[in-house]
Amino acid sequence: MAEASQLNTTLPRPAFFILTGIPGLGGAQAWLTLVFGPMYLLALMGNGALLAVVQTDSTLQQPVFLLLATLAATDLALATSVGPGLLAVLWLGPRPVPYATCLVQMFFVHTLTAVESGVLLAMACDRAVAIGRPLHYPILVTKARVVHAAITLALRAVAIVVPFPLLVARFEHFRAKSIDHAYCAHMAVVELVVGDTQANNLYGLALSLAVSGIDILGISGSYGLIAHTVLRLPTWEARAKAFGTCSSHICVILAFYVPGLFSYLTHRFGRNTVPKPVHILLSNIYLLLPPALNPLIYGIRTKQIRDRLLETFMFRKSQF
Repeated sequence: MAEASQLNTTLPRPAFFILTGIPGLGGAQAWLTLVFGPMYLLALMGNGALLAVVQTDSTLQQPVFLLLATLAATDLALATSVGPGLLAVLWLGPRPVPYATCLVQMFFVHTLTAVESGVLLAMACDRAVAIGRPLHYPILVTKARVVHAAITLALRAVAIVVPFPLLVARFEHFRAKSIDHAYCAHMAVVELVVGDTQANNLYGLALSLAVSGIDILGISGSYGLIAHTVLRLPTWEARAKAFGTCSSHICVILAFYVPGLFSYLTHRFGRNTVPKPVHILLSNIYLLLPPALNPLIYGIRTKQIRDRLLETFMFRKSQF
């Protein structure tokens, strides 16, 4: 009788979900478009400009800038997978999303996040080789190897994220079809499931620890080698110059991992202390803030890119 009663109070697999945005804010959600709108616009314009500069300037056809272009392309795709839907929900209110579309968005959001983490690791390894073995750098780090690394990172991300939508697709009954979120996050959908979700929870935890943990360990090891090499340089000026080549990458790492770590910890361990609207707000900031900041960081702190952007801007200005 209990099982029959439970099934009577649940829904069969819905044709669509309803994204409600950030619950508890009501009409105040519209004001958040003043925050997320500029973030998304900056992500589009900034990463698009970086990609255009690297593609059109032959002097930037080097491995380090190809890695930066890979990061920009990932950021552009990540922001686009979330930004339009987020702004629509905040401005227009709850919106329906077809079931299949929801699973596709879930796949792309988590895949692109994993790709970005891997690209940051590849960039750390690139800096470690450039500083630790500068004479061998042109031989060890080539365009072909950068392309192979990018493909490998994409395949790794796809392989480990594919189980997410598959684990959700196996369920036939849901408690509701309204998702208290602005996009189809894996755990937000799993909260609606009627059934044993232990496999989803364990895989989500294992994936977070495996991807972020391995990548952070790799990044930490790379910077350990960099620090070991730099501290052996004879002069303070040489040390400052060597560390200066890593400053942009360090800023990008902090912009990506700090909000992500805070969002993850509040979801896993602070659900009873951190209000749900705060958690959802943080998860959206985590996905849009790095794509918005990364072009600014590299555009301001990387001389070759800054000079090329200024030349392009001044050339266009002189035509009017």
